[in-house]
Amino acid sequence: MVLYPDKTLVTCNVNSPFSNSLLPLQHLDHNTVSALNWIKETSDQQSLSPTTKTTQKHYCDYEHQTLSKREQAEEESLFAAIQWPNPPVGKIPFVRSTDPAHSNFVIVNSNVRFKVGDQLEVRVHMKDFQGKPKQYGGDYIQARIHSPLLKAGATGRVVDDQNGFYKVFFTLLWPGEVRVSMSLVHPSEGIQVLQRLREERPDRVYFKSLFRSGSTSETTVCNVCLPGDLPVCNFTDLYTGEPWFCYKPRKLSCASRINHAKGGYQKDLLTPSESLFFQTDVNIKVPILPSGPDSVTVELLGFTESANLDRSQGPAVFPLGYYYQDKWRPRTRWIRHFNKTADISECLQGKVVHFFGDSTIRQWFEYLTTFVPDLVEFNLGSPKNVGPFMSVDLKHNVLLKFRCHGPPIRFTTVFSSELHYIANELNGIVGGRNTVIAITIWSHFSTFPVEVYIRRLRNIRRSIILLLDRSPKTLVVIRTANVQELGPEVSLFNSDWYSLQLDTIMRKMFSGIAVFFVDAWEMSLAHYLPHNLHPQDVIIKNQIDAFLSFVCPSET
Repeated sequence: MVLYPDKTLVTCNVNSPFSNSLLPLQHLDHNTVSALNWIKETSDQQSLSPTTKTTQKHYCDYEHQTLSKREQAEEESLFAAIQWPNPPVGKIPFVRSTDPAHSNFVIVNSNVRFKVGDQLEVRVHMKDFQGKPKQYGGDYIQARIHSPLLKAGATGRVVDDQNGFYKVFFTLLWPGEVRVSMSLVHPSEGIQVLQRLREERPDRVYFKSLFRSGSTSETTVCNVCLPGDLPVCNFTDLYTGEPWFCYKPRKLSCASRINHAKGGYQKDLLTPSESLFFQTDVNIKVPILPSGPDSVTVELLGFTESANLDRSQGPAVFPLGYYYQDKWRPRTRWIRHFNKTADISECLQGKVVHFFGDSTIRQWFEYLTTFVPDLVEFNLGSPKNVGPFMSVDLKHNVLLKFRCHGPPIRFTTVFSSELHYIANELNGIVGGRNTVIAITIWSHFSTFPVEVYIRRLRNIRRSIILLLDRSPKTLVVIRTANVQELGPEVSLFNSDWYSLQLDTIMRKMFSGIAVFFVDAWEMSLAHYLPHNLHPQDVIIKNQIDAFLSFVCPSET
């Protein structure tokens, strides 16, 4: 093991339980394919040597973290929070898996006269493809109530009885006819496959870096974990300890790295029997139909009662908000609706706003820059969709900045010099009453074991606490994850189930410190528009309203 002057480590890999297959060659350029061929040739040569072991290895730094007792206890608590019921041990044939077409839901006491604020209970009964009742739980269900004419919607809370039955609870928050909708996102048998992939195949999205010196260039594969016994460049961040590795080029030094990019997605991850659990219009986000009425009529409350309902308090409030006339109404605080550009300019006057994270928070930067005429994007010569980006309003003295988070990140090409970790960026911010910080980080971590994500959030949280300690008036806002459109392939990399797990961890790790949340999860799930990784403008507008309501709270 040798530490080079360029602060990279060339080392052989350590043991790991992960898959021993080399990376396939899809979505890679000629240079990367050449590099992978060299890797394969080297491995083949090693396997021919009688003195060399042929066992493949992975270098997975996160497996060897040293945690304090407090961190260990927190990690155990986080794992308990995301624990998911498993199907019975053993191979379950497809015909015995959950079939949404045979399943149904029933509204309990659908003939009762409901009032705004009442609880509505719905029972879901799952059956398999033979029409037989399921005897165990673990299915992932998404539930919402809605009134299309009112453009109103809210999410439901699902309770798994772990016997094939589920209870779903809704709070009735507006008067009129309210419909119930259920959908099976994944059957429990599919969730089991997703769990296996997360633990065994963290390399199913792979990355690459270009190394160049003079006229010589090489491209090698990079990731949090790398298979094989080949030398690697260790690009672990010296300040946060965030791990990142690339195979060492044959001719060039580790210091000659130019950029980072998404390499592609691995194929053939599933067995033929497992692939049956991931079929469009069969068992991925398929509606579950009612057995009986699918709606109830809700009567109006008095004004005072309705006002109190909208200002519910406590950690048990669910849902946290709802749509009415296409406007989001949080239940734990007041919200302002910034419909005029002048209102936004007035709110942001004299402020510096930092957006850190992935493309879902870049949407906030783009929305504000497009919507507010006085905000003009300053051309930094950055790659499209990658950044960093900056917009300036000289009239109102406003500065908006966007920077993507550090690897893993599946953007097209990011210059190595622009691979900044959020924690390090926060450590460089002075802060103060005119500093606003908005963070989201989740989508690009869905393919990795959750320890990788927990480490990243722990570093960010530490930097936030330090920032708020030195500048208590700094405003920090966390944007949560959101749901998206799913198909058989996307499910294996970015399933809503992965996002839900990460979102649960995010909320728990940032609770109890002085940050605010914009609940993008409920805001995307409760809306009538189709699910999308990048929600449409009407949803983004409501997210921005929620965000700016923290920056400039209502004086009422």
